Amino acid sequence: SLGQGAFAVAAAALVAKVVLPAPPVVQVGLPASLTQAVPTSLLANIALSLGAYVLAMRLIPAVREMFLRARMDGTDLNKKDPKPVIPEAMGLVAGAVYLIALFVFIPFRFAEFLEAGDFAHEKFVQYVCALLSICCMVLLGFADDVFDLKWRHKLVLPTIATLPLLLVYRATFGSTTVALPAALHETLGASLDLGFFFYIYMGMLAVFCTNAINIYAGVNGIEAGQSLAIALSAIAHNLLQIYVVATPAADHMLSLQLLLPFAAVTTALLQHNWYPARVFVGDTFCYFAGMTFAVVAILGHFSKTMLLFFLPQTFNFVFSLPQLFKIIPCPRHRMPRMNPKTGLLEMSKAIFPLSALSGPGRLLLSILKLTRIIAVNDSNPDAVEVGNMTIINFALYVLGPRHEARLALILIGVQVLCTVLAFSIRYGVASVVYERVE
Repeated sequence: SLGQGAFAVAAAALVAKVVLPAPPVVQVGLPASLTQAVPTSLLANIALSLGAYVLAMRLIPAVREMFLRARMDGTDLNKKDPKPVIPEAMGLVAGAVYLIALFVFIPFRFAEFLEAGDFAHEKFVQYVCALLSICCMVLLGFADDVFDLKWRHKLVLPTIATLPLLLVYRATFGSTTVALPAALHETLGASLDLGFFFYIYMGMLAVFCTNAINIYAGVNGIEAGQSLAIALSAIAHNLLQIYVVATPAADHMLSLQLLLPFAAVTTALLQHNWYPARVFVGDTFCYFAGMTFAVVAILGHFSKTMLLFFLPQTFNFVFSLPQLFKIIPCPRHRMPRMNPKTGLLEMSKAIFPLSALSGPGRLLLSILKLTRIIAVNDSNPDAVEVGNMTIINFALYVLGPRHEARLALILIGVQVLCTVLAFSIRYGVASVVYERVE
């Protein structure tokens, strides 16, 4: 079976690592001016990532019927009748394969310390706690798919899952200072110690990352697609920091080695979730992806840069706030709706009586109508229509009806363009605002 095959591969890898000695680094076959030392652990990580991709590609369709028999399924509402029923929560499979790959990777990552006779206990604790936080969120995400947790639980659970990581950060690194722009040096100094508030910020980062991906959904391929784009952006940032900027590489190398297997299993999941989707990723994947990004940002010390990669998600979150806080009525599903005549997706709307709005709600409705940020039709006070406030519906409002696959490509394209903007800010604008940028 696939499970036995995965166990055999893992066992063989462990035995090979113990029996066969390996040099700590190898040299890449590039011109002398570009040659960089590539740790053996990174090569092993790349190999395991490729193995994780292959295993996820085979395992997802293999367990499809198992999920359907367990009634872990959902109806793809934006398809023509008869609407297909497909397995849900396949993020569980991606998360499980990811964790297997990183468990197998442990002896490869820490072999050099064993050979040197000076084991890096702090780095080992960081690594294990990173896996613990991610594993907790995979479990909690699956619980959400099964029990349909309330939003108040979705805000608390990521914070709890981050606590082990924050404690390890306090014990092994502990810095709570942030660099300030050069213009503030005369009044506030070069840096500011946030103290306990820094840990609150990192906990909120985990909450934001998990839920920002979770509410940016509703189109085949969009959850996995946006996550893959963010992961590749963070991988590029880590490579730049290690091999171009030449900052201390240990933290960025850890971040890179956590991200490569994630990108691999997400690519496999995206292929099965792309239009027409054969599986749904579920809240499990959104929690898994969000916590992975929070973990690598915290341990890699680039949380502000990670937030730059989340520009579309930040816009979607801020745009959604009026409905999330019930200022504007929020239906259970805010995904776009397919027009059965054209087969194209159109903006979905919230329909409610004007009397359902409070004073702030009526004020906001007037602002939305005046600015035309989203479609508003209040001609009938008994059935006011407001476009659901998500970036997906906003795109359909601006661009008009689109085919589902084309809409997903447009949204992922926007994610890539925002990545270019993020790199411009991180490596361009930041060098003007700050005296030193690493």
